[in-house]
Amino acid sequence: MGKGLLDLEKHFAFYGAYHSNRINIAIHMVFVWPIFFTALLMLYFTPSLFSLPHLEVFLFGTHFVLVLNFGFLLALIYSVFYFCLDVKAGSLAALLCAICWVASSFIASRLGFSLAWKVVLVAQILCWTVQFIGHGIFEGRAPALLDNLVQAFIMAPFFVLLEALQTFFGYEPYSGFHAIVRAKIEAEINEWQDQKQKLIS
Repeated sequence: MGKGLLDLEKHFAFYGAYHSNRINIAIHMVFVWPIFFTALLMLYFTPSLFSLPHLEVFLFGTHFVLVLNFGFLLALIYSVFYFCLDVKAGSLAALLCAICWVASSFIASRLGFSLAWKVVLVAQILCWTVQFIGHGIFEGRAPALLDNLVQAFIMAPFFVLLEALQTFFGYEPYSGFHAIVRAKIEAEINEWQDQKQKLIS
């Protein structure tokens, strides 16, 4: 139950207050990780950090290179942060980040920059558009990124993973976590609705 930067309850409640509609949550479960994946795909073409050596890998009988660049750094930061938030779910999230980094590197190396940026652009537009529709039609509230850009971007992949683990396997980081967070989410939503009503009246 860490505080401050590692306060999982606070982060989850903040993000959950903007994602309480089941359809909107399902939309995010489908489209959040592809945003992260395609971002890594594009970052594959950034230079190596501090001239670190490239890693040569053979996957599915194909040779390609893993570059320790900004894509690697982003995946590493996300992985470490998620692990620190919750060891069990964070370990799974870190594994997914690593898989995304390797897989996106493989695809990027096959596509080349001239095709990769077009694929990324289409994927990003599609994913963001569907999520904005989810907020506008089903949630009835603007996305979290409009209030806290950094927190929204960092927490989104972990939030949808925790939601999936809770929905399908009944997982919670510790006993009573979801009850505590649900109460905070409802309080946040009620406060937002009160503020919205005051603006209208």
